Amino acid sequence: MTSHYGDFAAPEGLRVRGTVLVVAGRGETPASYGRFGARLAADAYRVRVLPLAPSRLAESLTDAVVGIPDLVRPLVLAGADAGAAAVGALVAKPSPGAAWWPDAVVLAGLPGYDAQHAGGWDDELDARTQCPVHRGVLTGDASLQRGALAETVPAALLDAAYGSTAEQPHLLLVGDADPLASRADLARLAKSLPAVGLCVVRGAHHDVLNDLQHRSVAAQVVAFLEALRGGTPLTPVVHVESSSW
Repeated sequence: MTSHYGDFAAPEGLRVRGTVLVVAGRGETPASYGRFGARLAADAYRVRVLPLAPSRLAESLTDAVVGIPDLVRPLVLAGADAGAAAVGALVAKPSPGAAWWPDAVVLAGLPGYDAQHAGGWDDELDARTQCPVHRGVLTGDASLQRGALAETVPAALLDAAYGSTAEQPHLLLVGDADPLASRADLARLAKSLPAVGLCVVRGAHHDVLNDLQHRSVAAQVVAFLEALRGGTPLTPVVHVESSSW
């Protein structure tokens, strides 16, 4: 039976360094995150991508964790778009006894409250990404319904995500060309979380994990994961004092 997950394992012979569960965004399938999952797996992280199911996310995460033999921590929950809202809302309610309870959280492209009014498929794609490869992936996915990328994210879900004060370290990723983001709400969330890094990606649109800058974004996520493993989350190893590029 074919798995409905996107699964990515560390190269043979390398010790697994941690586990990342990725929750897809609106309308997307795990296939949308093949490039991102492969990059993290190349750094010896075990990655599993789940389809978005906000109403039963806890159950979906439990099933995903149970299906990974010898799970290695840190266990990190990552979400994109509405998947980021669902993950943020879920960890806002402490469930430390749950099998999926994470050591850290990555929220990429957390959407704002304003609805996206797409005039057609090209408008949906333009809001998500300018990467021609990823646009081709989305267009070629027969299971992705036109209009699904622009579905409304429930305000209650956004309220819970933006109102979170969860104690786990959070990495917030947003593109500075994201037409669906609310930088004000993201800044407010960053101030309310006790351990957080807010990273703005130059030139990236809403799907910050899969836009033209995907290599740099994946490297930033790996740096976050490595900081967790080092026991000093969110303490950078390299600090840029000044730069002309």
